[in-house]
Amino acid sequence: MKSVANVFKSLPVVSAVVRADAMPVEAQAYAWDEIVLDWEQRVRVRARRVTTGGIEFATALPRGTVLREGDCLVLSSLQLNVRVIECPEQVLVVRPRDAAEAAEFSYHIGNSHSPMMIDGGLIICPEMPGMTRLLEYHQIPFERAERPFTPLGQVVGHRHGSLS
Repeated sequence: MKSVANVFKSLPVVSAVVRADAMPVEAQAYAWDEIVLDWEQRVRVRARRVTTGGIEFATALPRGTVLREGDCLVLSSLQLNVRVIECPEQVLVVRPRDAAEAAEFSYHIGNSHSPMMIDGGLIICPEMPGMTRLLEYHQIPFERAERPFTPLGQVVGHRHGSLS
């Protein structure tokens, strides 16, 4: 059986993310490709990936990295830059009328341990099992849409209960 290290050994491995405007000088002349990722794929730091052009590579990014639209992954060994594209996803969009509603709605969504995104005055949740029922139960008006989704953050090791 192959170990994970052996699988990734044969692939170019990206260990850092750069923005296009901070591209290293030597990488500026490389060819370009892109990779389209949903939010769950963009928070995975260790993964095997394939560009839209069919180039396979691996990521071994620092813990907590979230890939965002416009981030670039430099594959020096292939002289290739890969631009991250956020994939549109099915989401539920909540439009609070004021700050009090925004706080109340965010509380209910957050209390369910569901990821959410704040975009201007909108609260956006992925369309996941149970989320529609939660919003309806709390009488939170929403609409369905398709758009890129990036949650506010990942809470590593989050739990309730005693700390002992």
